[in-house]
Amino acid sequence: MHALDWTVVSGYFVLMVVIGWWSHRRIHNVKDFFTTGGKMPWWLSGISHHMSGYSAVLFVAYAGVAYTSGVTVYFWGFASIGLGVGIGAWVFAGRWNRLRSKFGVQSPLEFLAKRYNIPTQQALAWSGSLLKTFDVASKWFAVATLLKVFAGVPITLGIIVTGGVTLLYCTLGGLWADALTDFGQFIIQGLAGIVMIWAVLDSLGGVSGLWTMWDQLPAGHLSPTTDKYTTIFLLVYVLVKTLEYNGGMWNLAQRYMAAPDAHDAKRGAKLSAVLYLVWPLILMIPMFAAPLFLPDLADPTTSYAELTKYFLPAGMIGLVLAGMFSHTMAMVSSDANAISAVVTRDMLPLLWRRARGFTEEQNLRTARVVTFGFIVVSMLIATQAKSLGGVLAIVVSWVAALMGPISVPLLLGMLPWFRRCGSRAALVSWAGGLIAYALVYYVFDSSQTVIVATPILVSLALFVGLGLLASERTPETDAMIEKVSRDDDVSGKPDPVAAG
Repeated sequence: MHALDWTVVSGYFVLMVVIGWWSHRRIHNVKDFFTTGGKMPWWLSGISHHMSGYSAVLFVAYAGVAYTSGVTVYFWGFASIGLGVGIGAWVFAGRWNRLRSKFGVQSPLEFLAKRYNIPTQQALAWSGSLLKTFDVASKWFAVATLLKVFAGVPITLGIIVTGGVTLLYCTLGGLWADALTDFGQFIIQGLAGIVMIWAVLDSLGGVSGLWTMWDQLPAGHLSPTTDKYTTIFLLVYVLVKTLEYNGGMWNLAQRYMAAPDAHDAKRGAKLSAVLYLVWPLILMIPMFAAPLFLPDLADPTTSYAELTKYFLPAGMIGLVLAGMFSHTMAMVSSDANAISAVVTRDMLPLLWRRARGFTEEQNLRTARVVTFGFIVVSMLIATQAKSLGGVLAIVVSWVAALMGPISVPLLLGMLPWFRRCGSRAALVSWAGGLIAYALVYYVFDSSQTVIVATPILVSLALFVGLGLLASERTPETDAMIEKVSRDDDVSGKPDPVAAG
């Protein structure tokens, strides 16, 4: 790292804090803090949704898979998300927005108390919050790993620096700060990605390197699937990501809720879907080509960082590093805001009677304190990421596998096709999915495909099966689902998905 690189990175951090401070002036209550009061433009909602969906894990764990296995990581890691968000634009985005506009919901789990009951809401809130704490910790560890490769900064110090900056702007500015920094980070990351792919293609002989490099790479690097990442794994990942990126990851549901109306929420989702299909390819071309420039690399997860040092001059390295920071800080800040919403709106009032009578000012102060606490705890866990199995183990084996049991009752509970499924089906499917995960991960010697597929398929089967065998349909449930499924307050016409 040259002094010019440090200047670029420092300037990036300062810019994030300035945006947080500016956003602070727009926050007057918890509605502004958690959902921007429904005032976020659709294009900002879409870009923020996209940027909040992946982190420096792309440049560490996924770069390692790209180095060893090739394009398969794009298909299950990002094309699956693009397809899932595209489905969500049609099915879920409008419904999330109507929950805010028609029911005054500010937290992604707030409606579960009415859709099912409070025990179901609390089970999903506690398990989801715990899972996201470890997920965010893996993001801190990933970006700190990059900082160590680039500049020799110790892992713990790297976690403190990136976490500290995120903590400042996220606590100050809420969702407005998250979204505006997402946009700034999108621009910075775009410049960094273009610089990197230009440098790599120039060394490969120009644009023709996009199709000629595959002949020089190991056999199978152009295959969408491998022995480890099978076709079944890919198909299950599409299902997992459809649920995860349309509300299973609570922070992404907030982007839909923050749009002015259901129509704009859908437009934002479509923009995010297109970005997921196109932009990761631009970022990953250098990763696919890495074996040509860095053969026999001892640690494949450092391949992107090593490529950056190999190709780019002073100043440009700082820009690329800032781009890597941008993804992590975008995801973590939005996760922190979502967790804060769940804790403040759904968990704390049940744990502390006094919180039920908080004023708007007290609620806003509580939201900021919870955001601060969540980030600090995740940073502490990040220092132990290696002992937890490393970044890829947390992101793929833990988060992808456990997200299904949490997402199934949350997402499917909004759809008319599952109105027969009540609290019994929700709790049994949640518990069954977690037990299934524990068996295939800790008891049996299972493949990656089985570990990811089993929990969500078991959860889905139990949820649907119990709804069919023991219906818990009520007039109140029907009325809620009907109201969430229709745009009659905007156009007078029902949502085409609101059948049944």
